[in-house]
Amino acid sequence: MATPAKPSALARLGAPAKVGVGTTFVVLIALVYWVIFYSDISMKIENANVAQNKLRGDLAEQQQVQASYLADKDELVFRQQRQRELNKALPADTEAADFLSSLQQAANVSGVELKTWAPQDEKTESFYAKFPMRLEMTGHFHQVAKFAYEVGRVERIINVENIEMGEPKVEGDDIVVRARCLATTFHTIKPKGPAAAPGAPPPAPAAGGTK
Repeated sequence: MATPAKPSALARLGAPAKVGVGTTFVVLIALVYWVIFYSDISMKIENANVAQNKLRGDLAEQQQVQASYLADKDELVFRQQRQRELNKALPADTEAADFLSSLQQAANVSGVELKTWAPQDEKTESFYAKFPMRLEMTGHFHQVAKFAYEVGRVERIINVENIEMGEPKVEGDDIVVRARCLATTFHTIKPKGPAAAPGAPPPAPAAGGTK
């Protein structure tokens, strides 16, 4: 006859012991899961959050830099536009041809006829220079007045002073007068190089200079 199989050690345990063994087995599995999977995933999530916060900080910093750049760019465009306007009103050079062109344009609009124009000696002030020009023109009284008004409207700064009118002459129903005035424009003075310190030796002559 076959010998009956012996019951296993687990089968010989009572119900409470079996429950304890099962609970221990479940706890071990949970512990292994936590150690192997959860802790690793938790670390990855934490690292991802740190990286995300860093990226958000970098993004906010870059947005601030971009806003500052755009503000500086707008300021630069405004300053360049302002500088162009100032250069038209107060150029860096005499630009006698442009000066005379502005006067001729005012004469054409007002209806006077420029007869003569004579540039005068330039007068230098602290930060700017005056460039006067004597004018002689003919026209009606109101045309001469309109000429002075139109000169004041051009972009470049021009003063009209010492207006003298005389030699009236009847032409049809109108009286034509001969007017003389002084038109003065201005330009900036380019800054000179720094002055030599007291007691400093004079600069060496350039090669090829006079002996």
